[in-house]
Order: sequence, then structure tokens, then C-alpha cells
Amino acid sequence: MPNVLTISGSPTHPSRTYGLAEYANSLLQQQGFHTDTISVRDFSQEALVYGQYNSPALEPVNALLSQAHGIIIATPIYKASYTGLLKSFFDLLPQRAFEGKVVLPIATGGTIAHLLAVDYALKPVLFELKARHILGGVYAVDKQLQLQADQTVQVDEETDQRLKHSLNDFVEAINLRQGLSNGKAFAEVSH
Repeated sequence: MPNVLTISGSPTHPSRTYGLAEYANSLLQQQGFHTDTISVRDFSQEALVYGQYNSPALEPVNALLSQAHGIIIATPIYKASYTGLLKSFFDLLPQRAFEGKVVLPIATGGTIAHLLAVDYALKPVLFELKARHILGGVYAVDKQLQLQADQTVQVDEETDQRLKHSLNDFVEAINLRQGLSNGKAFAEVSH
């Protein structure tokens, strides 16, 4: 069973970003994937602030990273970049943390104007962590995601289709890397 690790860089909870990441995880679980989620906001604040690379809090993170076949990075975009909290977390990871992993960025923002932040701000850092198979990802504007009372997110139809399309690519890439058969896991967009 393939493993997917989702890293949520949202500093708030509940959040649209975390909800969208959990929705993606639920779709992957329906396809037989095992998913784990790390919410950076719940990580050791002392380790993040003081850059404690040898923190015992990193041991379970490194174990999950080593077991993961794919990684979803979910972040809100603030001031044309991913969160500083997520950057502090990335700084603690081993230099080759994402080597051999398929990486899918998911980002949310208040406006479409920050769409390219994923390409210009986030992807270079993922590349520095040795991710070589980084998919195009999904960017959703806040108005496309409605936070529900139960802390889940209701996704509009267009975003749902884009997410499912990206998850198909993600599943296919993981299966190819693992030598597994690859069928389409999610409903395709038909236009």
C-alpha cells in the first residue's frame, strides 16, 4: 500500500488549506493509499524558532518521510509566498528529505494574483530538498472553498475537478515509481 505524507503549513486551525489537504487525503484513502498528516503549527515551536536540527520531535517526521512514496505540501499563500512557518519547518529537514518522492503542492489564497507563488516561491525550496518529481499542483482561491462547521471544506465543482485531475497524476506517478499498475483513480473532467 503506497504511503502519502501531507504537510500542512497553515498557521491557523481550522483553515481552508488544512481542510482541502484532508479532502485530498480522503480521496486517496478511498483508492487504498495510507495517508499521514503533519500540521506544522502543531510541531515543536522551540525546534522551529531555534532551528534545532537534532530535536527529538524530528524523529517521527523523518520516519514518516522515509516511508512516504508521495508528499503533499499544502500551504496558504500570504504576501505572494508560502508561510514562514512552513519555511522554518523545511529548514529543519534533512537536505535530501524529498529525494525519490513524488510531490504535489496544494495552495490557497485570497486572490488569483498569487497563483504563481507556487512556481516562484515554493518549488525552488522543494527542489533544494531534492524533490525531482514535482507536479503542477492545485491553487484555490478562498471563495472556492467553504469552511464548514465540522471543520471540513466544501470545494466548488471546478476546484474539485482540478484537484481530482492532479490527484490522478499524483497516483499515476507514485504507481509508476513503485512499478504498480496505474488506472485512473478519480473521475476525470469531461469538457
